[in-house]
Amino acid sequence: MDARVKNMASVRPPAALDRYWLTRYVLLRWLGFVYLVAFYAAARQLVPLIGQDGLTPVSIFFRLVQQDHDFWTAFYDLPSLFWLNNSDAWLQVVPWIGVILSFIVLIGYANGLIMTVLWVLYMSIVNAGQEWYSYGWEIQLLETGFLAIFLCPLFDARPFPARPTPYPVILLFRWLIVRIMLGSALIKLRGDTCWTDWTALYYFFETQPLPNPVSRWFHFLPHPLLQFGVFLTFVVELGAPWFVFWPRWGRYIAGGLIAGFQSTLIISGNFAFFNWMTILPALACFDDRVWRWVLPLRFTAWAERAQLQSRPCRPMSITVWVVVVLIAIFSIEPVLNLLSPDQAMNTSYDPLHLVNAYGAFGTVGRDRPVIIFEGSDSSDPDTATDWKEYPYVASPWDPALTPPQIAPYQPRLDWSVWFAAMATWRDYPWTLNFVWKLLHNDPGALSLLAGNPFPDHPPKYVRIVLYNYRFAKPGNPEHVYWIRERQGLWLPPVSLDNRDIQQILRAEQLIPANPQ
Repeated sequence: MDARVKNMASVRPPAALDRYWLTRYVLLRWLGFVYLVAFYAAARQLVPLIGQDGLTPVSIFFRLVQQDHDFWTAFYDLPSLFWLNNSDAWLQVVPWIGVILSFIVLIGYANGLIMTVLWVLYMSIVNAGQEWYSYGWEIQLLETGFLAIFLCPLFDARPFPARPTPYPVILLFRWLIVRIMLGSALIKLRGDTCWTDWTALYYFFETQPLPNPVSRWFHFLPHPLLQFGVFLTFVVELGAPWFVFWPRWGRYIAGGLIAGFQSTLIISGNFAFFNWMTILPALACFDDRVWRWVLPLRFTAWAERAQLQSRPCRPMSITVWVVVVLIAIFSIEPVLNLLSPDQAMNTSYDPLHLVNAYGAFGTVGRDRPVIIFEGSDSSDPDTATDWKEYPYVASPWDPALTPPQIAPYQPRLDWSVWFAAMATWRDYPWTLNFVWKLLHNDPGALSLLAGNPFPDHPPKYVRIVLYNYRFAKPGNPEHVYWIRERQGLWLPPVSLDNRDIQQILRAEQLIPANPQ
């Protein structure tokens, strides 16, 4: 067998070097990895977030959506399998099916059917996920997953099937990365002035949603170097996309710049699977001439053998061109959005999220507000001195702790408290439900945290304190990672007999209207 592989490797038809057999292999494996991370996070967090006793139950959400619409209209607006069954068991079954299928794709086996099932399952989660799944990379994964359906044959799941890689789909991946990059660049130019005065990175690493262990190192780099980083951001986001459709070396350079830029973001912060997802369409800039130098020799041999044995498939070709026309039509609104001075970012224009508008960090915070949930056993919360903090999984809380490297996994509660800290509890009413659950030592709510300071019994009171955090300089005598300053109470202490919170939760249908 080794001799056969070696002999096949020596057979290199010149035309094979300009094709995309290895590119397809890499794209599908990469997507399998991202899907795996996304479904695994959903399997661990979906029930405590949107389950029957979750922070924002999907059953209540769907009921509210359906108030002014019949079932089919509501289903059309938010297509999801959870319309048919949104029990906690089904909220577990769907993501675990996704985990299994993602792993199959990751190890090398994918066809149109598997990729379609993954796309439908994840769309079901996103459309039921409410604010927990409102991030740009969710719709980006759905658009990418839709394109991947047509990258491979309908039934043949072998790593190198008998059908050539559809070149128009490769072009659609490149069109995706063009829109992602230009959307990110233009939202910066039209947004916060710190991007145009070159100071954005003075604040970015400190105020990003979830810093990682090396974010502080980036933050304290010399200001001229950080200004140069802003310049490079525009070179990549505004300049590189124009070369994605160029001949070979132009798109090689563009793809390399984009992938390298996204890699620096992976290194410097915890942005869930966003940057991993963004690298994927950039990899479509590389053909088999590149991958044969990157992948082990046996993969090149397998790809060349598949090419020699390949046969064109007319139905597959027709389907691909139908998809190209569909994407072209659905691209009209996102392109108009790019040209608009009122550009929106991370927006869908159709229920299936087929072609979307993207953008990132149009605004950069100068301060880092953080809300901390605290509990007390005292009978008088006003004089209590025994307040204990609930630890987050990745968001800052204890100033002495170095933030963990958690990405590409996304702890969704931690992301949501980053947004909530910049507003009030009235804007994020789920925080009241979370407090209510902490007062009951609810296992589901506690599973979203890193620990429970009240393992034996629930606290009598819970409050939310607002702090402002900033990086402490490395090597400081206190050996802390953060310096924090208390700003005040974000939510005053509440207990189980607090009538105000009871009234709010009953109005939201989160607790029974007439408790026994």
